[in-house]
Amino acid sequence: MKRFYCILLILLFTQFSFSQGLKFKGNEQPIDKRTSYNVFKDKSYAFSSYFNIEFRFSLNPPTHIGYIIRIKNEKSNTIYNLFYDGQGENLIFKFNEEGKSSLITAEMNKDELLKRDWFKMAISFDLQNDSIKLTINNKVFSVGQTGLPNKYYPIIVFGKSDHIIDVPSFAIKDLIVGNDKKYSFALKENEGEVVHDQNGNSIGFVSEPEWLINEAYHWSFKALFKSKTIAGANYNPEREEVYYFNSDSIFRYNVRSGESTKQAFIGKCPIKLVLGTNFVDTKNSKLYAYEVHYNNPYDGPSMASLDLNTYMWTPETSVRLPIQLHHHTSYLDTSENKYTIFGGFGNMRYSENFYSFDLDSKEWNISNFDGDTIFPRYFSSMGYLKATNSLYVFGGMGNESGEQVVGRKYFYDLHKVDLTTKRITKLWEIPWNNDNVVPVRGMVILNDSCFYTLCYPEHFSDSFLRLYRFSLKDGSYEILGDSIPIHSDRITTNANLYYDDKLKSLFAVVQEFDDDIISDLKIYSLIFPPITAEQLADYAKTGNSNVRPWLVLLSCICIAVIIYILYKKLKTSHTIEQIISETSQKQDKKPGRQARPNSIYLFGEFLVRDKHNRDITYMFSTKLRQAFCIILQYSTEEGISSQRLSHLLWPDRPEDKVKNSRGVTINHLRKVLGELDGIALIYDKGFFKLVYTADCYCDYLRCFEIIQFRSIESDKEELIDILARGKFLKSADMPLFDLFKETVEHKLEPVLLVEMKNSFEQENYQATIDLTEAIFDIDPMNDEAIIYQVKALLKLKLNDEAKRRYQIFITEYKRMIGNNYPYTFSELSIR
Repeated sequence: MKRFYCILLILLFTQFSFSQGLKFKGNEQPIDKRTSYNVFKDKSYAFSSYFNIEFRFSLNPPTHIGYIIRIKNEKSNTIYNLFYDGQGENLIFKFNEEGKSSLITAEMNKDELLKRDWFKMAISFDLQNDSIKLTINNKVFSVGQTGLPNKYYPIIVFGKSDHIIDVPSFAIKDLIVGNDKKYSFALKENEGEVVHDQNGNSIGFVSEPEWLINEAYHWSFKALFKSKTIAGANYNPEREEVYYFNSDSIFRYNVRSGESTKQAFIGKCPIKLVLGTNFVDTKNSKLYAYEVHYNNPYDGPSMASLDLNTYMWTPETSVRLPIQLHHHTSYLDTSENKYTIFGGFGNMRYSENFYSFDLDSKEWNISNFDGDTIFPRYFSSMGYLKATNSLYVFGGMGNESGEQVVGRKYFYDLHKVDLTTKRITKLWEIPWNNDNVVPVRGMVILNDSCFYTLCYPEHFSDSFLRLYRFSLKDGSYEILGDSIPIHSDRITTNANLYYDDKLKSLFAVVQEFDDDIISDLKIYSLIFPPITAEQLADYAKTGNSNVRPWLVLLSCICIAVIIYILYKKLKTSHTIEQIISETSQKQDKKPGRQARPNSIYLFGEFLVRDKHNRDITYMFSTKLRQAFCIILQYSTEEGISSQRLSHLLWPDRPEDKVKNSRGVTINHLRKVLGELDGIALIYDKGFFKLVYTADCYCDYLRCFEIIQFRSIESDKEELIDILARGKFLKSADMPLFDLFKETVEHKLEPVLLVEMKNSFEQENYQATIDLTEAIFDIDPMNDEAIIYQVKALLKLKLNDEAKRRYQIFITEYKRMIGNNYPYTFSELSIR
């Protein structure tokens, strides 16, 4: 029982320590897409004697230079910043008094820091002794006589801040600010721009965030490579590189830096590549390419090694096995210098043999084991656990006789192959009531509690890989993360799963063939430990769990009373009017109304909530979103034919090749839409169509319902709420939806222009401003919109805000049009 609780605590700790955090988008993004995090936002906190800013830090090197943090003081003009430069041999961190001088220069070993997924950083202000300390990975740098005040009112901003726009790519978590009184921020949100402290209070604000918890659920696409000749792929955990090689050259993709290089071989690969099977010997920095069998006469070597330092090939052996073994699984024992493979399919037979290749004697031999029998199969997954010195073989497809003509069955069993006792033990076999799936070759097994592997239904041309975690004890399992698409029309298509302990990440490598020769390699990553869909949906809620409803209600009442008193007291002044207007403006600018159950949102970020009001957007892969939006577009008429749908989704493939793909996509879409009430995907008279009832809400349909029935005056607030989410199909930036978006915007723009003018004439200036923002989503350079926006802001006495918006507009106008905007601010305000 104690062991159980220890394991549970460890799992909980790792779950929250590795998955949470805030990732900053840096110089690789446009300026307005770079991340900015204001720790205290509009709140003011004072610290006496001393205060510290502590956090865990992770470098993400696509950009190598920029500012990490700025620390202002409300009561003075002094600003400090921390600048990072990773361009040289070492990493340089400079702590500066902005605009004056560099106070601290910390030079850190690049290899040491970049090999760590996270390291501690701290900036300590000793107000009594007038000194500042910078701590990086337990190394301390300090400076004295800085002129610190006795009391400090910090404004702390990570990333982009004011005119400071050079931002490196990095991530932070476990942020603590304070002295004896500490403010802790786990940064464990999964969506939104509001940051909560350890008590669930809304304290900070972040723009353009990337919440790391999402990277523990959503597979992140990293790279794509193509080869016109037969190629193989593998992963080198020592160098953190994915290899993709053919007979002429090798691509190397560094999963840490994101950099890729292509290296031509000094001499061609000496073996004839058929399947491209291979393994990496990290101990000797070699990649071995091998073929177990050739169907056609061939006299050359069957295995060769590539020196990963010189990129020279060396033939190893010409020995081969009697049959081909498609989709065998494998393990390299560097201590014994033996490479072992199991299973496979060839010559109309499934294999049950373990073959071992001795790297010293250059011979293949059958390894014999006592105990239970593993039936002949292919498509199995195998992993090694050092603690038990055992291989674990999971699943696959085959039969008891090994003969293909008998028919095949899917196995959902686990066998332990003890390499010390040479004995096989069947640990379990579980019933399987879902669609049949096979695992990939690689298994990630880190301890004696569970293992991870990817599974997919290989009998479909187009399907999805899903990550499974199976218990070693009883076979109970969970599905983790979202899906990865895979096109498996050819038997040579394969996928694999790897784990990098230094990066605490899983990597999926998917190699897809169209004709057994030409292939694509796609690389995906997932932060470890991965989480389930339910954990993702519940993740943000934990931060607010201790905020009692009565406390929220009491706070709202207090705020209302205070505002009423202030309003009565300052009625003759426009100050409170400005405060209320600004507050109203900020609130109205947000998507505002609470998202409802059974709802689909197409304005702004794509969002779907199910019948239980859970966010199920993650269930819509890119292909499902495309299919849904296309069918929705045509549902206002008679629907869309299967041929037209296929042409739009798979434009380069003939109809007879996409039938299975279309069927899988439609079935998945129907399954996901089944999570909502009031919507169904039907096929009637040769056309696909979406049908709705009042139980299901779609902002796109509701928007045009308001416009069509001319109920704008009575439903203006609802229309503004819909449009405030952002541009229609904001994230669908592909030619496929250009016509759909243009049609929607063409219908919307004239209506919004009329309502903008009407709202201004009715002295509803806030609605005027909101409508101008919606117009800018359609036409960023709309002349009428900027005129009415400026005039409405001036009517609300928000003069500075009017000037700021005008300045943004003319800057963008100059960038897009190439000429200066023809009207000054003064001229605009009286037009």
